[in-house]
Amino acid sequence: MQDFSQALAVAFSMIVSMDDGLMRIIGLSLRVSLTAVAIATLIGLPLGAAVAALRFPGRRAVAITLNTMMGLPPVVVGLVVYLLLSRSGPFGVLGLLFTPAAMIVAQTVMIVPIVASLARQTVEDLLVEYDDLLRVAGAGPIRRLVTLLSEARWSLVTTVLAGFGRASAEVGAVMIVGGNIEHVTRVMTTAIALETSKGDLPMALGLGMVLMTLSLAVNLAASLLKEAGDRPA
Repeated sequence: MQDFSQALAVAFSMIVSMDDGLMRIIGLSLRVSLTAVAIATLIGLPLGAAVAALRFPGRRAVAITLNTMMGLPPVVVGLVVYLLLSRSGPFGVLGLLFTPAAMIVAQTVMIVPIVASLARQTVEDLLVEYDDLLRVAGAGPIRRLVTLLSEARWSLVTTVLAGFGRASAEVGAVMIVGGNIEHVTRVMTTAIALETSKGDLPMALGLGMVLMTLSLAVNLAASLLKEAGDRPA
C-alpha cells in the first residue's frame, strides 16, 4: 500500500511539473486522436446523414455495414490496416507502417462507423419533424443534407465527442500498426500497458490520471452540449 501511495505521489508530481516524457506521450496521443476524429467527422457525418435522408440503391446494406463495423474488435482493425500498409500490402510503398500516420488511419477506420451510425440515427429522428417541410420547399439532396446537419448540430457535436473518447482510449489497433516505439508512436494507452508490465507505476499512473481526466472532460462536455441542444430556443 505504501508503494502505491509513493507511486501515486510521484505520478502527481510528474503531472504538475509537466515531465518531458509524460508531455511528449500526451501530445502525440492528442495529435493522433484529434486528427483521426477530424477526418472521421468529415467522412462520417455526411455519410450518416445521406444514409438517413436520401434514397439510393444499397442504402440498407450501407446502414447494416456501418452498424456491424461499430462492433469490430480493435485488434481486427489493426490487423487489416497492418496488412494494407505492410511492405507486401497495396499501400506498402507509402512507408506508413509504424508511424503516427498509420495510427491515425487505424483510429479513423474505427471511428467512421461510430460517427456515421450515430449521425444516421440523429438525422432519422430529425426527419420526423422536417421531412414534410423539406419536401414542400423542394430541397435537393445537398440542401436537404446541409439543413438536417445544421439543425442537428448539438447532437452531432456529442457524436464527435463520443468518437474522440473512443479514439483516445484505443490500445489494440494502434499497438499493432504503431509498434509502441518510444518518442515515435508511443501514446498514452500503449505506454500505460508497457509501463505497467515494466513495473514503472509512477509513469503508468500519471498517464492513467491524465486519460481519466480527459475522459471525464469529454463526457462532461457532451452532457453540457446535449443540455444546450435540448433547451428551447
